[in-house]
Amino acid sequence: MDEPSKRRPRRAWRAAVTADVAAAQGGALSRAQLRARGVTRYDVREEVAAGRWSVRGHQTVFIPPVEQELADRWSAVFEVGAGARLDGVTALLQAGLKGWSQEVIDVSVPHHKKVRRVPGVRIHAVRALEALTTHALPRTRTEIATIRAAVWAVSDRQAATFIAMAVQQRLVAKPALLEAWDQMSYVRNAAFLGQIIRDVCAGAESLGELDFARLCRQYGLPEPERQVVRREGKSRVYLDVRWRDRAVVVEVDGAQHFSGLTPVDDALRQNAVVLGGDAVLRIPVLGLRLYESQFMEQVRAALAAEVRRTA
Repeated sequence: MDEPSKRRPRRAWRAAVTADVAAAQGGALSRAQLRARGVTRYDVREEVAAGRWSVRGHQTVFIPPVEQELADRWSAVFEVGAGARLDGVTALLQAGLKGWSQEVIDVSVPHHKKVRRVPGVRIHAVRALEALTTHALPRTRTEIATIRAAVWAVSDRQAATFIAMAVQQRLVAKPALLEAWDQMSYVRNAAFLGQIIRDVCAGAESLGELDFARLCRQYGLPEPERQVVRREGKSRVYLDVRWRDRAVVVEVDGAQHFSGLTPVDDALRQNAVVLGGDAVLRIPVLGLRLYESQFMEQVRAALAAEVRRTA
């Protein structure tokens, strides 16, 4: 029997013993996983030389077909080493976050652990790592990952976006996020992040905390009526804020305004109010946290326009 014929059974055996884990991990296996299945470094060398497998870093072997995004995440954990897990935005993406992309992979490790730097991987040393999820790919629990994504964000806007998206897409339950925040030790920008988390989780209840009338006094604007009831045909319409003498309405939208059929109900209500002669400004509560002065200047402009119109 010639040499290629002798190697064929070994190649088939290697393919068979790695198939299940390769399929589950997007085609990425660690050298330790391969050794546990009896695949030696000589087997790996032969497969790589033949162009069937490829090597990533020191610890990862890719076995086609490779699902690149998933394989890269597994590789990041393998290459950083024991104790590493996906965290922050990467953990949210692994949990199913939609509408966001990321060029680097966030991985957290115990703060005392020495790790090698890995291209394309951002390593965060964390003083007290929490229990992992029960999923095979090691990752931080979603409520903790949501908070860390916000803490590691490059701006307040990005931080608020991560929190809102995680809740709106039902990746994390509001009570779990609030509990995780209450148990969190010192974090950067804690006052702002705590307010955003409460806004997103509290929904309509956050309007009381916001105290729009206080903001009006702060910006030198006349104080409005709160929770005004108007009749539009046979229906009652409840308005957050209205200046009766200016015919201006402000609706401050909490997180609950962006789910289900709520936007449809909001549109019907706003159209009815506009047809009744009032100007309506809509201000997302998160927008007011991030761009308070810009939104309040729009309120000032609307009030001034109504004065000019009725003069």
